Amino acid sequence: MIEYLITVVLIAAIYAIFSLGLNLEWGFTGLINFGHVAFMAIGAYTTVLLNLNGVAPFPSVIAGMALAGLCGGLLGIPALKLRADYLAIVTLGFAEIVRFILLNEEWLTRGPMGLHGYSRPFEDFISGDYNFFLLLLVLIVLVACYLMLEQLIKSPWGRVLKSIREDEDVPTSLGKNVLSYKIQALMLGSAIAGLAGAFLAFYLQYINPRNFMPMETFYAWIAVVVGGSGNNKGTILGAFILWGFFSGTRFAQGYLPLSPTQIGALRIMFIGLLLILIMMFKPEGLLGKKEELTLIG
Repeated sequence: MIEYLITVVLIAAIYAIFSLGLNLEWGFTGLINFGHVAFMAIGAYTTVLLNLNGVAPFPSVIAGMALAGLCGGLLGIPALKLRADYLAIVTLGFAEIVRFILLNEEWLTRGPMGLHGYSRPFEDFISGDYNFFLLLLVLIVLVACYLMLEQLIKSPWGRVLKSIREDEDVPTSLGKNVLSYKIQALMLGSAIAGLAGAFLAFYLQYINPRNFMPMETFYAWIAVVVGGSGNNKGTILGAFILWGFFSGTRFAQGYLPLSPTQIGALRIMFIGLLLILIMMFKPEGLLGKKEELTLIG
């Protein structure tokens, strides 16, 4: 049971990091990104491929974050000139392009066979349960990401992002380069997603394109909406609630006369119902503030 709880908290912490990147883009800047998982995949595959070619784990992670951030910036140059709904479609399409590249370029990624056999940080020095060590490492990084984002959001840079979210004509009238700020937010959010992807690869010890389906992005959206858009604490709480729910309902299989497929569908239905109830009675999320709530038409 302890090993199982360690695994649950580890996955929740990884997705909390992943969701923090989305919260920066959507919660604080108002950018609708439905392709967030693409940057997680870029970070994971870059880390693993470099590691398999002799690069140490930590430099591989930094390279994965850098490439994910760069791809976010390059995507943002044309995409951020679009309206919110078109931006959502472009980012979703980009995520599928990345996934199909990973699936079909077998000379590089081994396609559906996936990648394995790569090393993990300090693996040779850990004699006990490596997942416990990885959990501690991920929690330290999660706290560091949270503190960094809190400082950035409270800075003048963060205040510009919030003004862009509310009405981008206002910062434009004050001489701010709105497109540049949007690209910066997308790059940083994408780099954070790449970091989460690297940790996910270390946890799984095997990755393939099926690990980066579009649904992974919407798990992050669920965490942000449930916890509170524009609130980093809420986003972390939302991620832990989501994965606590997923883990807890696994035990329902022994009590309900349903197949595993039906149980999986039932869990998604309950998540959908939870979102509907939150949108009806507390649209700002559990820890969100009404003044932070933004609706983009």
